[in-house]
Amino acid sequence: MFAKMARKSQTIALLIFLVAVALSTTSYATVISTYWGQNGFEGTLQEACATGTYNIIMIAFLNTFGGGQTPSMNLAGHCDPQSGTCVKFGEEIRYCQEQKIKVLLSLGGALGNYYLTSKDDAQSVADYLWNTFLGGRTSAGPLGDATLDGIDFDIEGGSNLYYDDLARFLKQKNESLFLSAAPQCPYPDYYLGNAIDSGLFDAVWVQFYNNPLCQYGNGYVGNLLNSWNHWTASVNAKSLFLGLPASVSAAYSGGYIPVEVLNSQVLPAIEETAKYGGVMLWNRYFDRQTGYGASIKYSTTGNGLVSSS
Repeated sequence: MFAKMARKSQTIALLIFLVAVALSTTSYATVISTYWGQNGFEGTLQEACATGTYNIIMIAFLNTFGGGQTPSMNLAGHCDPQSGTCVKFGEEIRYCQEQKIKVLLSLGGALGNYYLTSKDDAQSVADYLWNTFLGGRTSAGPLGDATLDGIDFDIEGGSNLYYDDLARFLKQKNESLFLSAAPQCPYPDYYLGNAIDSGLFDAVWVQFYNNPLCQYGNGYVGNLLNSWNHWTASVNAKSLFLGLPASVSAAYSGGYIPVEVLNSQVLPAIEETAKYGGVMLWNRYFDRQTGYGASIKYSTTGNGLVSSS
């Protein structure tokens, strides 16, 4: 009898040990966001979503708005919004959302003519976005009849004023609307600092590239990690993403991190940060070439799981 009890205890102990080992080596999916729409050779939006790599995709860019201008977007060689050929993406957007992928419209970008001149102007742009792409839409817009999940702010030029008002007006329409921002890594960001300070953004993906003061370079991760720590200690947002180029060619002034360095030195150092949300990759075209996102999708140290429903 005692022998049976001993064997039973040993079996239970072994099971506990195996469960502990399994838990200690659990693979956590790295939450990855990326930009789509800036290269005609990156494939369709649906193809990007079908890879299983991305949790959030930003359609880029609505690069003309504000100041009474007629808003317009530039989607490279994918379609011509003015002639109505971009409506085909409504079906693809819904496909992505069925895969539990958030689809956002990104404002700004490196090229364009955009700015806000007043609070009233910000209100007008918010109304346009809400009625054209979001929950207030009553007819098919430039991207078809799908309703997007939110708005991304990638402001890199023009004025730095009234973007906090734009974010506030959007959230007033629906608090669950997903807002993200893509500042440069020097803190605070000139264009988006005030907007981010509002605390209205669900995600901030800092661009840790094209700036030697706060990016990886020459085998040294210190500048990046110091900047990351500064952002995490200061940023007023729900989650912080590590923004990276998906290839050497994706950043004109550097910042590319080899996959092995990212997995061994960078992610283990930042994934335990309370506000860590994941990795943002610039962009789908470069990631399609290199497979960078798929290479970092899973790690054994991460805590970067967020709901994408």
